[in-house]
Amino acid sequence: MTIDVHAHYVPVSILKAVEQNPSHYGSRLDGPPGAGGCLCYDYGLTLRPFYHALLDLDDRWEVMARQGVDRQVLSVWADLFGYGMPAEDGARWHRLMNGRLGEEVQEHSERLSMLASVPLQDAHRAATELEYGVKESGALGGVVAPSVDGVNLGESPLDDFWAAAVELDVPIFIHPTQPVPAPRTHNFGLNVIVQYIYDSTVSVGTLIFGGVLDRFPDLKLILSHGGGFFPYQIGRFDRIYRNMGPDEASAQPPSAYLGRFWYDTIVHNAAALGFLRELVGSEKILLGTDYPFPVDDPDPIGSVGQVGFSAQEITQVTSENAQRLFKLPD
Repeated sequence: MTIDVHAHYVPVSILKAVEQNPSHYGSRLDGPPGAGGCLCYDYGLTLRPFYHALLDLDDRWEVMARQGVDRQVLSVWADLFGYGMPAEDGARWHRLMNGRLGEEVQEHSERLSMLASVPLQDAHRAATELEYGVKESGALGGVVAPSVDGVNLGESPLDDFWAAAVELDVPIFIHPTQPVPAPRTHNFGLNVIVQYIYDSTVSVGTLIFGGVLDRFPDLKLILSHGGGFFPYQIGRFDRIYRNMGPDEASAQPPSAYLGRFWYDTIVHNAAALGFLRELVGSEKILLGTDYPFPVDDPDPIGSVGQVGFSAQEITQVTSENAQRLFKLPD
C-alpha cells in the first residue's frame, strides 16, 4: 500500500457552515462556499480564494491512480489554522474542521486518513482537540504550523499539547504557512520557494534549542518539504551550538536530533533526496506529494526511484515507514 503522508483537502461543508453562522466561527465568507470564495477572519486576515481541486474528492481518485498512491493522509489547508482567533473561537473552528474532515475520511476509509488540526493559541484546548481528533474523528496524528501567530513553536508555551501527543502516541506534522507574504518574498513565487522553508527551519531550531525535544524524548515530529533547510545546514547549526552557553543550548548538538524527526520526500531534486537518505536513513523518510497545490510532486514514486534507493528502501519510503509511524494495517 503506497501512502502519501502530505496531501490537503477542505470539505465544502466547512465553508457552508461558516456561511450559515459566521459569528460562531470568528470568520465569514467573501463569495460562494466553494471555488472562488475567500475566508475572512474577524481578526483581520483574508485568505486566498479556494480552488476546485482543494475542495474536490472525485478528481482526486484519478490523480491518486496516476501517481500510484493508494492512501492519502489528509491535512486541511494550513492557512486555515487561524491562530490569531480568540481561543474560544479557535476551539469551535478546529472542532468544525476536524468533525467535517473526519466524516469524509470515514466515508472513504479505504483510501483516506487524516491529521487533526488544533487551536494552538491555547495549549490546553489544543491538547483537548488533538484527543478529540484521534479518539472521535479517527485522526492518525496532528498537524500544526511552525509558529503561533508569529511566535516559534519552541518559544510558545505548548507543553500541554506536546504531552498530549506523547500520551496519545501520535505524530505531529509541522507544515509551514505564510498567508501574508513577507515584502521581500512577495514576487516570483518566493513565498512558497523560500519563506515556507525558512518558516519550518526556524521552528526546528527553536524546538531543539528551546528544549522541547529534551523535555519530551518520545515526541514524534514530521517535517514537511524534506525538513526545510535544517538537514542541509546541520553543520551550521552545530557550529553555532558550540558557541552557546549552558543556559541557551540544547542537551546535545543539533545533529544529534536529526533522527528524532521524520521527513517527507518533497524536495523536487534527486540529489537532495539522496543526501537526506545518507543523513537520516531511509527509515526516516515518508512519501509526500503536497497535492493539490501547484508545487506538488505529480510523480512521487518516480521521484523516489530516481535517487538510487534499493528495492527495500523504496518499499520503506513509500509504505512501510508510514504504516509503522501511523499504525496502519498492511
